Amino acid sequence: MTTLKQTPLYPIYTKHGAKTIDFGGWDLPVQFGGIQTEHEAVRQRAGLFDVSHMGEFWVTGSDAEAFLQKMTTNDVSKMETNQALYSLLCYPNGGVVDDLIIYKLAGDRFMLVVNASNIDKDFAWLSEHLEGNVKLENVSDDTSLLALQGPRSSSILSKLTDSPVAELKSFRFLPDVNVGGIHALVSRTGYTGEDGFELYVSARDVIRLWEQLLEAGQEEGLEPIGLGARDTLRFEARLPLYGQELSADISPLEAGLGFFVKLDKGDFIGREALAAQKEQGLPRKSVGIEMIDRGIPRSHYPVYSADGRQIGEVTTGTQSPTFKRNVGLALIETAHAAIDTELFVEIRGKKLKAKVVPTPFYKRPKQ
Repeated sequence: MTTLKQTPLYPIYTKHGAKTIDFGGWDLPVQFGGIQTEHEAVRQRAGLFDVSHMGEFWVTGSDAEAFLQKMTTNDVSKMETNQALYSLLCYPNGGVVDDLIIYKLAGDRFMLVVNASNIDKDFAWLSEHLEGNVKLENVSDDTSLLALQGPRSSSILSKLTDSPVAELKSFRFLPDVNVGGIHALVSRTGYTGEDGFELYVSARDVIRLWEQLLEAGQEEGLEPIGLGARDTLRFEARLPLYGQELSADISPLEAGLGFFVKLDKGDFIGREALAAQKEQGLPRKSVGIEMIDRGIPRSHYPVYSADGRQIGEVTTGTQSPTFKRNVGLALIETAHAAIDTELFVEIRGKKLKAKVVPTPFYKRPKQ
């Protein structure tokens, strides 16, 4: 029997009422107080996530930028120091190795943040293609990551630091912030559709930081959040999950992530295949769907056209906690991807009516 990995916060999960599950080989909390209440806490107030299972790599050396430019789809050459960039690693056929965030700390120093289930695969893929003056280092075990998300996150974090975190722009970061006496790299990105921050700290400091943040946010209604609400939040905002919206068999263009694929930046792994896809037209497309008949679409449920032919499958689906509608994302043949196209989803042996709808399902209200 395989022993599940644990984050450094695992010892205090039970103190906060966590129910844990096996998530890609990790023993992680699916919920603390309930998925619906946690989802609402993040949308209305603030939530605190333990995402220490994510992987962190250092990429350093005089050729680090050129290496990342070759390996990833977005344009690293346009990054400024203290900027973060969403990007993807692709195979030569255009399929996705992983999606990741690149942090530029200096011209010759970058941090990559990768999905937990892909740490070993990503490190091997990058190592296999190393060239020039580049050093690649896996610091995942020594690094912990907390995400503070929600409309009150800036107010809560500002209670623990004198640094101007409230002035940080989206996808920018401060590399050296004192948060309650703990050294942290603080970025303003997020995976919920809300405003929020990520705090990268030493694994030995993360329990102390978690407790300080919960205490600082008590009056603001801050709650610990598990994987269940993390998934419903990111899904409503149409943020992709590797293994569902992205995989070795699904390209970034098919997933609707063409904005992050810069075909004109020069050569990179997968460019030829992605350029051909764009030129010839995509055979498949990721779309939003809403059920008309009663039923909840779930991952891998088959999707059919009005004439009864299978044209794809659901990648993620649920009853939206915010809107109480049964909605999903589906990868289907492009010919059936127009808004309001009638489709059918097979749920427990029955083909139930649905239609294509605009996404994202949720957009944060403008302040």
